[in-house]
Amino acid sequence: MTYSAANRGTRCEWCGVDLPKVAGPGRPRRYCRASHRQRAYEARLVAERRGIGSDEVLVARRSWDALRDALYRLQAAAEDVALDLTHGRPTKASYVEALGHLSHAVRELQDVAVEPIALHEP
Repeated sequence: MTYSAANRGTRCEWCGVDLPKVAGPGRPRRYCRASHRQRAYEARLVAERRGIGSDEVLVARRSWDALRDALYRLQAAAEDVALDLTHGRPTKASYVEALGHLSHAVRELQDVAVEPIALHEP
């Protein structure tokens, strides 16, 4: 779901997608769909049972490993690009190649979805 910048409001507290601004009475939306409201409720219950603090989040090992690996690849790509562009005299082609390398690492990171198992209410 995408909206124009003029219509953007807050973000879904579960997945982070932009919620549209809605004029009129009533409470502002906190979630983009009912299933995300339910997941957030369940995560708060697990957090309460396990004593998770407001500054802690519990995630599955698989999700954590995927995020950590994607961040490592992005960091390595940034370091590679910085090194490549500081040696010699960079050309337009080398900048295009560097941008492609970084863009690939960013796309890999965008594909990583980390959903909490437990989190404290903000």
